Amino acid sequence: MSTYVLVDTANTFFRARHVVRGDLDTKVGMALHITLNSIKKAWQDFDADHVVFCLEGRSWRKDFYEPYKRNRQQARDALTVKEAEEDTLFWEIFDEFKDFVTDKTNCTVMQHPQLEADDLIAGWVQAHPNDTHIIISTDGDFAQLIAPNVKQYNGVSNTTITHEGYFTDKGQHVIDKKTKEPKPAPLPAFMLFEKCMRGDTSDNVFSAYPGVRKKGTKNKVGLVEAFADRQTKGFNWNNLMLQRWVDHNGEEHRVLEDYERNKTIIDLTAQPADIKEKIESTIKTAIDADKNISQVGVRLMKFCHLYDLKKISDQAQAYAEPLNARYTV
Repeated sequence: MSTYVLVDTANTFFRARHVVRGDLDTKVGMALHITLNSIKKAWQDFDADHVVFCLEGRSWRKDFYEPYKRNRQQARDALTVKEAEEDTLFWEIFDEFKDFVTDKTNCTVMQHPQLEADDLIAGWVQAHPNDTHIIISTDGDFAQLIAPNVKQYNGVSNTTITHEGYFTDKGQHVIDKKTKEPKPAPLPAFMLFEKCMRGDTSDNVFSAYPGVRKKGTKNKVGLVEAFADRQTKGFNWNNLMLQRWVDHNGEEHRVLEDYERNKTIIDLTAQPADIKEKIESTIKTAIDADKNISQVGVRLMKFCHLYDLKKISDQAQAYAEPLNARYTV
C-alpha cells in the first residue's frame, strides 16, 4: 500500500495569493511558498510515498451545462486594469511552476484539455482503492471523497478533514464558531446529495429545487427524509423528486431531472462514460511516463532562486524529498 499526495494545483496556488497583503512579488512568493510548504507538510505528516499534481483543462461540464462557471468569466470581466495585470502575471508564474514540476521533478503530473483537476483527483483515488490519499485543496467539493483512506489537507488554514472530523495541524479538533463544539465529521453521501439538490453558486450550478428544506414538516418532505429513502425509492423520495416548480422565466422544472443534471456535474463518480474513459486514459499515460529525473534538489534550488524563496532554499533537502520520489506500483 502507498500514500499519495494529490495536489489540486491551481486551487492551492491561487488561494494562497490572498493570504497576505503587499506588493506583487510578496504575493507571488507567498503563493509558491504555501504550495510547496503544503506538499512538504502533507508528505511528512502522513508519511507519503509519491506526489501527484493535477491540473485544469477546459471543463467538459461547460459543454454539458452552458451556465457552468459562467460567473467566473463575469468576475474576470469586472477586474480593474491593475487587477487584470496581476491576474495575468500570476498565470504566467503558475505556468512556470507547472513546467518546473513537469520537467524537473519525479512527480506525476496530469492534465487533459477537457478535464478538471477534480476529475483527475477522484479518478486517481478510484484507480488506487487500496491506497491512502491526501488531497491538498481548499475546495469543498472533495468532501464527497472523504473516507477512511482519503483525507483533505487545507494548506491555507492548515487543517485536515478526515472521516473522523476536522483537525488542526496539532491534531486537535477544529471548534465550530457557532456551536462552540468540535466540528463534526463530514457525511459525504448526504453532503453530496444536498449539494446536487441545492446546486453550487460558486460554479453557477442552479438548484434542482429552490427553497427546499433540510428537514421536512408535517406536510412537506425535506432533504433528510428523501435521502433516507434513496435506496427504496419510496414515498418520501418520490414525493420530493416528482415535484415541479416554475423559474422566473416561466419555465417549468421537474426536480428529478434537474437533480440528475446536477449529479452528473457535481458527483465526481458520475461523469459520462466517454469522460470516464478520458480520465482513465490520462492517468495511465501519466503513470506510463515513468519519470526518472536526477538532481531534483539542485533544480529546486535554481527555481527558488528565481523567486527569492530563501526559506525553502535553506531547507532544500526537505522540500526536494517529495518532489524526488518516483511512482512505484
